[in-house]
Amino acid sequence: MDLGIKGKRALVCASSKGLGLGCAESLAAAGVDLVMNARGSEALEFEAVRLRSDHGVDVQTVACDVTSPDGQEQVIEAAQGVDILVTNAGGPPPGMWSDWEREDFIKALDANMLTPIAFMKALLPGMMDKGWGRVVNITSQSVRAPIAVLGLSNAARTGLTGYVAGTARQVAPQGVTINNLLPGIHATGRADALDSGVSLQKNISMEDARAERAATIPARRYGTRQEFGAACAFLCSQHAGFIVGQNILLDGGGTNLTM
Repeated sequence: MDLGIKGKRALVCASSKGLGLGCAESLAAAGVDLVMNARGSEALEFEAVRLRSDHGVDVQTVACDVTSPDGQEQVIEAAQGVDILVTNAGGPPPGMWSDWEREDFIKALDANMLTPIAFMKALLPGMMDKGWGRVVNITSQSVRAPIAVLGLSNAARTGLTGYVAGTARQVAPQGVTINNLLPGIHATGRADALDSGVSLQKNISMEDARAERAATIPARRYGTRQEFGAACAFLCSQHAGFIVGQNILLDGGGTNLTM
């Protein structure tokens, strides 16, 4: 399918690996020029070189921490005029409700709520002026069904979801859509970290920890960054202009909901 976005330009956050990289790959394959961001420059530059070579698109890189004011300023300056924004950030550490203090919640809010909002506030006006734009926020299945040990993520990402619900309806008349992708378990570094914790806690191998968790997913496997990226690229396409303010699960059926 021709996504109709060749020649568009996108900012993809946290795109040197994992789900962010999957989104960058799919957008590049559709002919979209990229501004890629990540904290570490080595992996970021490696992937940028690969995407330029594989797809012939322009790729600009900005290595920084986007939760800091300086980092946000760098990325926003590089991304002025983009047509597409994909926000993404690693989730806060797991724990119990009694573990977290105010500072822990502030860090989670900065990374998973306030930073995406800052990027939307900075870049939506340009999209609205052009009469076309796409925003996709990578959040989590936990905004539909909370995960007890991920209380920091539950709180911050649900706050972002509430912000998007109202904002998406305000910018839709100008041809700009905002939607959220809610990943379940995908084969990423985040899944490795969580599985490692289970492995240590239960004194089992990583392979057994993965198999145990995969067995809880109706699809009986982890998702891949490639299929996640394809879903993101569709939401950024010319075909998705009537999808507004939605929270779309990509979880292999793992979230047990009727609607």
